[in-house]
Order: sequence, then structure tokens, then C-alpha cells
Amino acid sequence: MSEPEEVAGVGKIFAVRTTMGRELDVALVIAKRAEELIAKGEDPGISSIVIPPNVRGYVFFEVEKLASLYRLASEVKYVKASRPVKVSPEELEKLIMPKPVVESISVGDVVEIIRGPFRGMKAQVTGIDRNKNMLTVNILEAAFAIPISIPSDYVKQVKKGE
Repeated sequence: MSEPEEVAGVGKIFAVRTTMGRELDVALVIAKRAEELIAKGEDPGISSIVIPPNVRGYVFFEVEKLASLYRLASEVKYVKASRPVKVSPEELEKLIMPKPVVESISVGDVVEIIRGPFRGMKAQVTGIDRNKNMLTVNILEAAFAIPISIPSDYVKQVKKGE
């Protein structure tokens, strides 16, 4: 990973490896430990905890010092014993805000419709309206071409157009 730049008001962000499926458990245990330190009048050193959707096996922490993270994460059952990885705010933002489907599709691509009345059918993209997040497609299994407009999140890309 690239060396992150310091952003004003943002601490260092580290990714901690966890057992897959136990990210929330790790985050809750560490948050509880931080709350206990705050109740004692101590600074836990953690500003935020992030569990991005669709990222399994990692929990992200914003900390001032890495030692604070080591202190809170020590002996947590589902934390893997590897060293935390420094992550830039831009990399974390990419994980949190995935790119819309319409951005990766172009005219001529073959898509599979995964929602709506045409679910399970394959279609070829004939037009894209990025402002409205809509696609115009022709169903490949139909006897003749009828252009159909559907939301871009109703499809998944099968293959790129020639």
C-alpha cells in the first residue's frame, strides 16, 4: 500500500486482520474497552472504528498512536496476530463508497438482468443514461429487438462488448 498523506483532522488509519465473519465482534470488544478507559478518565486513543460493507476479515481504526491500538486489541479473541496495516483515507473511502455499476458498463456489453420481470435473461447494452443511472438494453433471447430501459443496478456485467 502507498504511504498515506496526513489529512487535517484525521488520525492515522490502520487495518486490523480478523477472523472472517467476526469483524463486528472485534469492533464491539475494542469499542467496549475504549468506553471503559473513557469512564476511568483516560484517553483511549481511538477516534473511530469502521467496518466497510463487502470487506471481510478487516476492521479499520483511526488512531493517534499505534500503541493505543495495540493496547486495546491485545488478546481479543478474533484478532489475527499480524501487524496492523497503515491505510490512506483515500483507500478507505474507495472501500466504503463502491463505484456504481453504470460506471463500469459501456455500450455493446452483455449483461445479465438480476432483478425485475426480465430476471435471468441476458441482454446487450445499446444506450446509457449516466445522469439517471439507467440502461437501454435489447434482450438477446427475444425474437426481435425491443429496447428496454432498466436501472443499472438491475444488471451485472457478463462480458465486455467487442
